Amino acid sequence: MTKRFYVAVLISCFCALACSGQDEKKPEPTPPSEYATLLTRVQGGDLSIDFQRLRFSYMESPERKQAKDTSDQEKQMWKALNTDDYKEAIKGADAVLAGKFVDMNAHFVESHAYTGLHDTNKAEYHRAVFKGLLDSILHSGDGKSTKTAYVVIAVDEEYVVLNVLGLRPGSQALLGDGGHHYDRLDATNPKTNETVSLYFNVDIPIKHELN
Repeated sequence: MTKRFYVAVLISCFCALACSGQDEKKPEPTPPSEYATLLTRVQGGDLSIDFQRLRFSYMESPERKQAKDTSDQEKQMWKALNTDDYKEAIKGADAVLAGKFVDMNAHFVESHAYTGLHDTNKAEYHRAVFKGLLDSILHSGDGKSTKTAYVVIAVDEEYVVLNVLGLRPGSQALLGDGGHHYDRLDATNPKTNETVSLYFNVDIPIKHELN
């Protein structure tokens, strides 16, 4: 085989490989998750979204799996809010919402902090998101029995509901009924000293703790 013939064969091989590579289809881009789609809408100011779907889809989303631990930032935002350090409170809450936009406590902190900074638009926005998230829980049941339990995605939502209802938390018990899991929270109405029991369906958080 002459050198010239060898070079010609080599060039032909490279051309064949190049053409083969061009024929291969590029992988289709991964479509955004349901949570990401809803998140984009609500961050753009669309408050007509289904806030229950936003909460539920977050639990199934890749965004949740990629979220960083923000427990330190949660402590920071409350400490800062309690000392009227509004900018620091917002900084902590922003970090929480970056990984978990459905965190009602962070929206509560942002609403109060922006109110303190006289930023009415942002305060109203976070108040509206908080209300949307809260209503999606309160409309899922009445909390009076396991059959009509509030459906939550995390334990912290249970205590937000108690605070909104003006109840002081007491004991907590995990119950099973019909293949489902429930938290029963016994709380006290400080105005009447009456004991109130509220039931929360915790199938979703338990499912994700086990998987």
